[in-house]
Amino acid sequence: MADIAVRPGLDAQGFLTREGSLTRVQRPFRPVVAAARERLPALFGRRLHGAYVYGSIPRGTARVGRSDLDLFVVLRDEPTDADRDAVGVLGEVLDERFEQIDGVGTLLYGRERLLSEAERYDLAWFVACLCTPLTGDDLAVHLPRYRPDSRLARETNGDLAALLPGWRERIAGAGEAERLRCVRFMSRHLVRTAFTLVMPRWQGWTSDLHEMAEAFAGYYPQRAGQLRTAARYGYGPVADPAVLRAYVDDLGPWLAHEYTRVHGTKGTRA
Repeated sequence: MADIAVRPGLDAQGFLTREGSLTRVQRPFRPVVAAARERLPALFGRRLHGAYVYGSIPRGTARVGRSDLDLFVVLRDEPTDADRDAVGVLGEVLDERFEQIDGVGTLLYGRERLLSEAERYDLAWFVACLCTPLTGDDLAVHLPRYRPDSRLARETNGDLAALLPGWRERIAGAGEAERLRCVRFMSRHLVRTAFTLVMPRWQGWTSDLHEMAEAFAGYYPQRAGQLRTAARYGYGPVADPAVLRAYVDDLGPWLAHEYTRVHGTKGTRA
C-alpha cells in the first residue's frame, strides 16, 4: 500500500507539530539564545513559569545582522508594568551586546491567561506549536493537540477588520522610518492572515511568507500577485506610502470580509 503524503507541519495523524528547535539555532545566534536563557530566570526568579524562543532563530532561517530575537515569557502570575519595563531593558541590553541580531521582541503573559478557554486556540496554540522551550516548565503539556481547522483559523486571525482602523491611524502622517516598520509588520500580518484563511483547505502549516503566499494563490489566484508582493515586502520592506494605502484600502478590507465570510469573527478577549 502506498504511503499517504503528509502536509508540511503535520504529523501522520494530521496534528500540527511544533516548529523550531534549539538544535536548529545557527552558530552565530547560539550565544544570544544562551544569554537570554541565563538572564530570564535571574530577572524573574520563582515567578518565571517558562520562557520560549520563536521565529527565524529556532527555525534555523535567521540572517546575521537582519533577524531579531523573539522571546515569549510566561509568569506564574499576571505581569505588571514593571515586568514589561524589565523585559524591555533586557531586550535593549541583548541587542546592544550582540551585533548579530537586529532588535529583541518579547511577549509577556501570565500562566492563567494562557491556559484559559478564551486563549486555547490563540495564544495557547502559539505557545504549543510555534514556540520552542528555552527554560522552565512547558505549557504545552497542559494543552490539546491542534489541527489546521476553521476554529483555529478564526481564533488566530479572525480580527483583521477590527485592526484596520488602527492601522489607518498609524500610517497617517508617518515618516519614512515608521513607514518601513509599518510595511514590514502589515505585510507579514496580511500574508499570515491570507494563509490561515486557506489553511483548513490546504491542510498544513508553514511560517515561510513565500510559501504562505503560494498556498493562498492556489485558492485565490486573482489576489495572488498582491500576496506574493506582500511576502517580498515582509522580508525587505519599502517606505512607499502607496503600499500602505493599498493595504488598508484594498487588500486588507477584502481579506477581512472574506475571512469573516469563511471562518467568522474572532471571539472577544478581556
